Amino acid sequence: MAAYDGSHPQGWQQPQGGGQPPQQPPPGAAPGRGLAIAALVLGILACVLFWTVVGGVLLGLLAVVLGIVAAVRARRGRAGGRGMAIAGVVLGLLGLIASALIIALGVSILNSDSAQTFKECMKDADSQDDRRDCENKFKKDFEKDWDREVGN
Repeated sequence: MAAYDGSHPQGWQQPQGGGQPPQQPPPGAAPGRGLAIAALVLGILACVLFWTVVGGVLLGLLAVVLGIVAAVRARRGRAGGRGMAIAGVVLGLLGLIASALIIALGVSILNSDSAQTFKECMKDADSQDDRRDCENKFKKDFEKDWDREVGN
């Protein structure tokens, strides 16, 4: 055992880290907002790319999930950016809804009678002129079907 030199009371030890207080963020600095920023960026991309399945659906879903997680963390005080998180959720939902409408429209067009007739016509077409006739017939049938659906 080492000899006591009398400079410090026995049992006292130097605090770890040289006695410096732990570093804290500067006053007014918000805690981590990374998820909220990611949700907002993905929500914006979902709205811009709603016409693609990847853009509208996938990015929209990611924006909604990340936005909800970020909003919950912000509400509990563990992160900042609650407004950005909510905006990301809203934009992600808008991208999802717009993409779902585009997909539903595409499926209804592909399953229409005029599309079925077009497929059959193209299957039986032997020349380029026959294919062009099929396209023209499809355009006329589609316009007629669309006018009937809209009520014109």
